[in-house]
Amino acid sequence: MRDFRCPNCGQHLTFENSVCLSCGSAVGFSLQDSALLVIASGPDSEHDGAVDAGEYRLCANMHLAQCNWLVKPGPGAPAEGELCASCRLTRTRPADGDPALTAFASAETAKRRLVAELAELNLPIVDRGTDPEFGLAFDLLSSTEEKVFTGHQNGVITLDLAEGDDVHRERLRVSMAEPYRTLLGHFRHEIGHYYFYRLIETSPEYLPRFRALFGDPDADYQAALDRHYEQGPPPDWRDDHVSSYATMHPAEDWAETFAHYLHIRDTLDTAAAFGFASAGATFDRRTLGPSGFDVIIEMWLPLAWALNMVNRSMGRDDLYPFVLPTAVLEKMRFIHRVIDEVTSDPAKLAAAGG
Repeated sequence: MRDFRCPNCGQHLTFENSVCLSCGSAVGFSLQDSALLVIASGPDSEHDGAVDAGEYRLCANMHLAQCNWLVKPGPGAPAEGELCASCRLTRTRPADGDPALTAFASAETAKRRLVAELAELNLPIVDRGTDPEFGLAFDLLSSTEEKVFTGHQNGVITLDLAEGDDVHRERLRVSMAEPYRTLLGHFRHEIGHYYFYRLIETSPEYLPRFRALFGDPDADYQAALDRHYEQGPPPDWRDDHVSSYATMHPAEDWAETFAHYLHIRDTLDTAAAFGFASAGATFDRRTLGPSGFDVIIEMWLPLAWALNMVNRSMGRDDLYPFVLPTAVLEKMRFIHRVIDEVTSDPAKLAAAGG
């Protein structure tokens, strides 16, 4: 994530800012520009960095989802009520007045960070309107009155908004022996399933390599799920998998590894923006060629170690409490290769929906 500054006064801003606390300017995030822009209050605005208020509008979910993203309406668009590129992907949310709306806002905040990273990587986002059968959509549901299962099916990502409650999420993290569990982590895992369909499942080029690294994606999922929760992971799972859950099924191994790739890329990009990593770690500078992934890992491992030590100095758990054995790095290398090749080849990108 970039180091944002107010275009009006130069004050540091966070990705989530909607107001500059220094000069009071209203700001919003433009996905097209990957920047926070000052919204002019009118034609006589005194802010030199302001954009034309008629060109950009704040998302209609500004209050409901605490959304600070901008909308660039097309010709003939209504004066208000339009959703941004991230909020448009949400298919279902809690009803007005539902106590879960607080958790909904937290989930949307995490989702915006996910969508921004996908855009930085140039990964195709095909919504449900474009592809009614396999397009991406999010159902953000409250489990207060009915059972909700976080997961993915045919492009629809479902999240139990109870995950937005720190106590509930920590209880599950401990009971399931997970070293890490966050809303953003859930989204990065589930989007991995979506990109298996987009990038791998129908590709005669990539599917054989997937099978060699991860296993048979068509293996009986329910049988694998039952076996995992009855028997647990194999004792040597750390030799080949990034997490114990990744041992459950090849599809989950892919999704877990994909999530970690996103963890690493975004954290490196943020570290580079603040001078903690080489400028080569940013999304702006593609790491090209067969050595590209090795360069990423060479930057990541010392940074992750240092960040873990900083956390320990504050009495906190490790920021990145994972080990990346050779087998996991080879799986992640494959993910990097696929993303790099698809997003740099117009024909492959079009085939994936981009």
